Amino acid sequence: MIDQLAMMQARLNATPHLLRLGRLFCETVLLSVDGDEYYLTFEKGRLEAITPGPSRKTPYRFALLTDAEALAEFWRPVPKPGFHDLFGLVKMGRGQVAGDILSLVKNLRFFKEFMALPREMAKEAA
Repeated sequence: MIDQLAMMQARLNATPHLLRLGRLFCETVLLSVDGDEYYLTFEKGRLEAITPGPSRKTPYRFALLTDAEALAEFWRPVPKPGFHDLFGLVKMGRGQVAGDILSLVKNLRFFKEFMALPREMAKEAA
């Protein structure tokens, strides 16, 4: 997962459109996949640090909790219905959003597009 997040980090830094969308986003986000925790620290839309957890000392603004199978389906170039969106995962019971939901909603397009970066990379590879 760390390798995937590092590829997403590099892709984010090479995508001016996303950097513009996230220019006001300066938060730490918890991504939990099958109980493995990753703290993603964003600064002005750039992913500055990926810190593996668990950590009770690392504060985060909001969290996305899901399982590896659901995330793999989400990252497919053409995901199945329901797996196409982060809130689709939540609605199907395959994901959960916790913490400061307002912060997520304020930056929803940026975060959703960031999380979908592997989907775009898979389309290019095909």
